[in-house]
Order: sequence, then C-alpha cells, then structure tokens
Amino acid sequence: MNIITSLAVLGPVALVLIAAIVVVENGLLFPFLPGDSLVFAAALLAPMLHLPWWVIVVVAAVAAFAGAELGFWIGRRYGRRLFREDARVFKLRYLEETEVFFERWGRFAIVLARFVPIVRTFVPPAAGISHMPHGRFTLWNGISAVLWAGVLGIAGALLGQIPWVAANIDWIMVGIVVVTVLPVGITALKRHREVQESRR
Repeated sequence: MNIITSLAVLGPVALVLIAAIVVVENGLLFPFLPGDSLVFAAALLAPMLHLPWWVIVVVAAVAAFAGAELGFWIGRRYGRRLFREDARVFKLRYLEETEVFFERWGRFAIVLARFVPIVRTFVPPAAGISHMPHGRFTLWNGISAVLWAGVLGIAGALLGQIPWVAANIDWIMVGIVVVTVLPVGITALKRHREVQESRR
C-alpha cells in the first residue's frame, strides 16, 4: 500500500497520525520518522483527504511546536543523563554534534535545525541543557514551527496541482528524505574519517 492509498483511506483521521509523528520526532528524541515527507504529501493530497491544505499546515505547526517544547523540557529536566555513547538511540555523539551546531548558529539554530532531520530532534534538549531562557526558546520555536510547516504545506499544495507530481508522490517522498538527510550523512562521514585518521 503506497502513501497515496494509505492517506486516502485514513481521510481526515490522517491529521492525527501526522500530528503524532511530528510530536514524537520533535519531542521524544526519536529522529528517524518521516515528518517532512508526511506533511508535504498530506498537503499535496489534501483534496483526497477532504481537508484544506492550510488545516494540515496549522496542525503540523502546532505539533512541531508542542514537540519541541517537550524536548526542551526533557533537556532541562534530565540533561545528559539520557545520552550515552553505547545507547541505541540517545547517542552521546548526536547531542555533541547538535551542541556544536547550536553554538555556531545561536538562536537561529532553532530555525535552521527544524529543516534538518536528526538535528531538529536534538536541538530542543540541547537548548534545555544549555539553560537557554525558556521564553527565548519558545519564541524561536514558534517561528521555526510555522516556517517549517508553511514551506512544506505550500509546496505540497502548489505541486499537487501538477498531475505528474501527484502520480509520483512515493518517489518524491524518497527524494525529500534523501535531500534532507544527505547533509547529516556527509557530516557524519567526514567525522568518521577524521577519527580514523587521528588514530593512525
């Protein structure tokens, strides 16, 4: 069953699925979920879901905002105790790489990270660990959530009017995943090579 069939069968209930995945991806430190592609696909298929595309954008933005707030609270409350080098999901290196990203870009990291898988999952707890003022985080979290959902939703709604795009949504979703994950993969590969060279 492809994404078109799956979402069409769910209809408006697809909003619940999308919201849940976006919250988990942004707030529960589980970075390997297709939040970007789901929001894009849902906006593209909005007529089949019997929903206006902007409703999908609003739900996605609220879910992204709520998830990141949860992630911030986890970071503030539990700090580094969740992250270990031998962990399967909460790897210490993910947090360290996110902290470097956060230090380099400051408050803009919250906006930029929203568009980068894996990084967007760990920036909120990193902000919490760094004792960034909650009010400042909330402001930029809201801005980034609206921008992220808006860009994906508008793109999906506009491209959904092109028959070829609607007919090839599965491949386009794969492309979105590849394009968004590629920078993270390249960075990880460079880091691995640097570590290997330092050991020689």
